[in-house]
Amino acid sequence: MRSNPDFRRFVWANGVTQMGTQVTTVALPLAAVLTLDAGALELGLLAAAQMAAFLLVGLPAGVWVDRVRRLPVLVWSDLVRGLALVTVPLAAWAGVLTLPQLYAVALLLGFGTVFFDVAHMSLLPAIVPEDRLERGNGALEVTRNVSLLAGPGVGGWLVNLLTAPVALLADSVSYLASALLLSRVRAEERVRAGEGVRAGERPARRERRLRREMAEGLAFVVREPVLRRVAVGGALVMAANSICAIGFPLYLIKELDVGPGAYGLLLSGSACGALAGAALVPRLTARFGTGATLYGSAVLATVLYLPALATGPGWRLAFLPVAGALFGAASSVFGVTQLSHRQRVTPGHLLGRVNAAMRFLMWGAFPLGGLLGGALGERVGGYAVFAVGIAALGLSHLAVVTAPRIRTATAPPPRPRCAGRDPA
Repeated sequence: MRSNPDFRRFVWANGVTQMGTQVTTVALPLAAVLTLDAGALELGLLAAAQMAAFLLVGLPAGVWVDRVRRLPVLVWSDLVRGLALVTVPLAAWAGVLTLPQLYAVALLLGFGTVFFDVAHMSLLPAIVPEDRLERGNGALEVTRNVSLLAGPGVGGWLVNLLTAPVALLADSVSYLASALLLSRVRAEERVRAGEGVRAGERPARRERRLRREMAEGLAFVVREPVLRRVAVGGALVMAANSICAIGFPLYLIKELDVGPGAYGLLLSGSACGALAGAALVPRLTARFGTGATLYGSAVLATVLYLPALATGPGWRLAFLPVAGALFGAASSVFGVTQLSHRQRVTPGHLLGRVNAAMRFLMWGAFPLGGLLGGALGERVGGYAVFAVGIAALGLSHLAVVTAPRIRTATAPPPRPRCAGRDPA
């Protein structure tokens, strides 16, 4: 990393924005629960609003990202999200904060996240060489998990100290800081000739071309056997995460009376294992290969979160962070390995569309899970939603576990290229 200052800035920007995002993960639902007394259905709508953009613009975002330089997309996405979050504490100070405003802010955050994530995953191969993608993605995953470790605890502490709406200022500042760091990154990007909006092109023809280019990204995912399984499992994981995002505050805060600070610390448990898992990915893939590492981590993720079902009052709260740490290690190895495989097997001119297709298929399930979790919470109570989310997270990985041929999957050798520098 010392020899590549652009990659270093890229990693720092990722760490800063991820830290703020984890604060929002705690503070946004708590703003709804503690400030506006939201119930299960309102929390479900809030979770759905955050991820609705993946369904609405997930595929077109990939086409657009493949037509332009990706670095400016990252900067503008950060600026939009930072400014959207500022409105929450301002409205709270003025005494006019409402649930519809939180829904609107969540929707704007989602739109910014769609474009940011697709561009972010597509930009890394322009900064590091292909034979270092595992190391590059591993470094990004380490910074993300450091944020996961510290962010929820910091978020809970800020909610205790400042109230939930004001705590969201931390995320706003993080987005603006990330935009500043990214604006100083140099990446050797090339936009293919003929991309973008063509002068004089009729709207109907432009729409047909857009649909064709979106279909190319989806078709690549469907044809590639590993990506196809990962997409199915990822969709189930995101639906389960959405259910957990409702079940956790309903059960831990409303039923077990856990305070905001302790709540944030409990959520930090999974990051401990995820941090170790991300650091191990290069060694695991070097020793066992991409396919065996992907398959083995999916098998472990299927069972390691299940002890969290025993979470309860008193000392039984410890089941959640311990099981979360074990699950976090396995899921982190799985996530980094599948992303590196995707970046390596996908042609550069398709990478934005393939990443968008994967995000559309996986993250598009998040709002559906939020609506399901909200409906369940209204009828069966907090623990039931909590338990359904935990169980669903493990079972989601069966999409990969039931395809043992993935163990022999290997990526092709790195393609020759000029762009990119060594992240180490």
